[in-house]
Amino acid sequence: MGMMQEFKDFALKGNVMDLAVGVIIGGAFGKIVDSLVKDIIMPIVGKIFGGLNFTEMFVMLAPPAKAVEGAVSYDSLTKAGANLFAYGNFITIVINFIILAFIVFQMVKAMNKMKAAEPAPAPAAPAEDVLLLREIRDSLKK
Repeated sequence: MGMMQEFKDFALKGNVMDLAVGVIIGGAFGKIVDSLVKDIIMPIVGKIFGGLNFTEMFVMLAPPAKAVEGAVSYDSLTKAGANLFAYGNFITIVINFIILAFIVFQMVKAMNKMKAAEPAPAPAAPAEDVLLLREIRDSLKK
């Protein structure tokens, strides 16, 4: 029963619960940033570079194992089992990571600023016996 109590104490500590909430919110936030990069930023970047579609930037390393259905694209080649070097997806994921890391950095920076703005707690008054010993010391110095 001792181990179960230790586990309960560990699982119910504030830090563990905060971490769990952070992971859940982080996962949802990651999806938002992924959509931002995929659906908004990359099309704009592609338009700037003359209509370039980063998801279609790949090199076929080996032909597909079965016939390609429809137009030859990243999705159709992947479904057909082709071995692709998809550097366009990698570029998109790197941009996604940079944006997410920057946002997390800004959040941590704001949290640290808020913590620094809190006033430091006043030092506790010395105990009564310490005050008495100081009085004795001061009276002996005279």
